[in-house]
Amino acid sequence: MVSFNDIIGHEEVIRHLKNSIITGKVSHSYILTGEAGAGKKMVAATFAAALECEQGGPEPCLKCDSCKKAMGKNHPDIITVTHEKDNLITVDEIRDQVVNDVFVKPYSSKYKIYIIPDAQMMNEQAQNALLKTIEEPPEYAVILLLTNNIDSLLSTIRSRCVRLDLKLVDDTLIKEYLMEHLHIPDYEAEMDASIAQGSVGKAQEAATSSRFQEITQSALHILKNTDTMEIYELTDAVKKLAGEKQNIEDYLDIFQFWFRDVLMFKATREIDNLVFKQEINTISEQASRRSYENLERILDSLEKTKVRLGAYVNPELTLELLFLTIREKSK
Repeated sequence: MVSFNDIIGHEEVIRHLKNSIITGKVSHSYILTGEAGAGKKMVAATFAAALECEQGGPEPCLKCDSCKKAMGKNHPDIITVTHEKDNLITVDEIRDQVVNDVFVKPYSSKYKIYIIPDAQMMNEQAQNALLKTIEEPPEYAVILLLTNNIDSLLSTIRSRCVRLDLKLVDDTLIKEYLMEHLHIPDYEAEMDASIAQGSVGKAQEAATSSRFQEITQSALHILKNTDTMEIYELTDAVKKLAGEKQNIEDYLDIFQFWFRDVLMFKATREIDNLVFKQEINTISEQASRRSYENLERILDSLEKTKVRLGAYVNPELTLELLFLTIREKSK
């Protein structure tokens, strides 16, 4: 856990939360909305720690017993709602962890705080059960709903919560953060920041996860050699990607960045805004060989591939069609 001062971006959201602590006007319910990896969990955890901090300031001191418990994720008055099914928070889970618990007074703190990650996964019954608590909460209760799809929440819930939007963070800020805090080399930090598309969480994963680095290297090998691969090699690559269901989206993102780089270099002959600057020789060669129409077809095919895979269309067949488009004659 960190203090508000260590969180990059989200200045308006943080200012609002700190002011609410300073003025004592803390709402009983908040919705923190933003894309996956935007930092919702970090902001919520920091706000919760600050509310419970024994020093009573707008920042968690990170030294008192309360802050130490919050950092260790074992604070009895900061409850994070969990769920058993991958894509569903049930009414029983909301009742057990929030509705039936909320009227038990805080164990050792001023507030009793409930953090609900992936709140969009609550079904309608779960949301209706939670609504009663949001409408008539005990004075010490604070409920933080975290979601990447606020429209999935009932309008009655949305209207009773303070909404805080976490916007995407500028690439330059993310790059500086990776270099200063994680000591990532300049060129790697720039690539990780570009791939993250404004998500600090995704940038950290790209910078520190060996899995992500392996995916990047595997994707680059395919991209640089697709045109010269034998049919059996291409078939093996398709089967490998289809078998890595949890990683397919990362592969497709990297493919998109690559062909956007090729298209951008073809149009501008400049490398400053490229994600894969270190691959400029191959990018330059592909830019000279591929037509604008060919590159636009590939990028369009990548978008369609994401939609098809999201609709659970046969992954092998979908990826074969993508690779055929990539291997089409360039001119």
